[in-house]
Amino acid sequence: MTASSPVPPLPRGGSTSTARAGVEIDQGKGRVFPCEGCGADLEFHIGQQQMVCPFCGFQKQLVGDPERGVEENDYRVALRRVAEQRAGRSEAPTADDIHEVRCGDCGANVQFVGTLTADECPYCGTPIQLDDVHDAEDRLRVDGVLPFQVDRQKAAARLAEWVRSRWFAPNEFKRRGAKGKFQGVYLPFWTYDAMTRNVYSGERGEHYYVTVKRGDQEVREQRTRWYPASGDFDRFFDDVLVLAGKGLPQKLVDALEPWPLDGCMPFRQEVLAGFLARTYDIELEDGFRSAEQRIEVALRHETERRIGGDEQRVHSIQTTYGAMTYKHLLLPCWMLVYKFKGKPYQVVVNAATGEVQGERPWSFWKIALVVLAGLAVVGTIAFFASGGAGPG
Repeated sequence: MTASSPVPPLPRGGSTSTARAGVEIDQGKGRVFPCEGCGADLEFHIGQQQMVCPFCGFQKQLVGDPERGVEENDYRVALRRVAEQRAGRSEAPTADDIHEVRCGDCGANVQFVGTLTADECPYCGTPIQLDDVHDAEDRLRVDGVLPFQVDRQKAAARLAEWVRSRWFAPNEFKRRGAKGKFQGVYLPFWTYDAMTRNVYSGERGEHYYVTVKRGDQEVREQRTRWYPASGDFDRFFDDVLVLAGKGLPQKLVDALEPWPLDGCMPFRQEVLAGFLARTYDIELEDGFRSAEQRIEVALRHETERRIGGDEQRVHSIQTTYGAMTYKHLLLPCWMLVYKFKGKPYQVVVNAATGEVQGERPWSFWKIALVVLAGLAVVGTIAFFASGGAGPG
């Protein structure tokens, strides 16, 4: 099939049956991973990095090609294909759809709302996934997944260290800690690669000094000579990372970087077993707009460096993008919500590196004491600078 050939619409939800909001997917069946020893459901074990039965201890290796990496996808081809696939539809998939699958262990119906794709049965605890949703043709497939490396116990220990290091937190909070239940979640991300060609114009400022009179005194003043500057350069951007989910703590998740993306493996549904997982609800093109903002900041810094001098003025940067590719990744987090004096706070732990970012309460009294101490120091310095003489 050529890139310009029309792509026929496919069922939503990645199943062989029509998947509208509120109906069962794939005849009500979800994806589970039965144990070959006792028939219970296998879960991904963080410490052993393989599938393990929590009942009989049976272990199953994740078989894959160790030489195969996570492949890049052509950005423009993907945009065109998605547009063709959705051209004949009255509405595009939304994050408000509700799907139901039937638990194979207890028979209960489990709802998957919005972009949630992996969960556990609330009645018997069986890990369940929407079957084939990550490979649905009308959705961009998941290319890679970074497995959990930090288990729940290590995440709790890192959180305790984080609480103790909050200098301006109330003493009661540091004593009690952030109490809550960790939830393991795979969050969706886009990564973008691009070669940029940049043509810039601006001015380079060089400082010089002159001596001028001010009353009876002579002082040196800094002046700046400006010279025109222009040029061009190429710069390649690799794996510009953008969160592809809405309703998430964007600033907290951004602060979890850097991620060890070289540890990603080609997507395997088994790795999600026992954890929540979401697919994207920020489209590929919208995600690139966020990546472009980060790229533009980096290009401006690069342009200022190339202009040189003591100061720089950047008048324009004309950027052309080429060799654009992307990946759709699932990255692991531990998320927790705790309460302090009735107010909820959210914490996120990078489950690959252990980095902790979160909201926290502040102690007004500690901040006030530091401010007062700072004012006292400034006052003391000013006193001695003036000769230490008080009013006579």
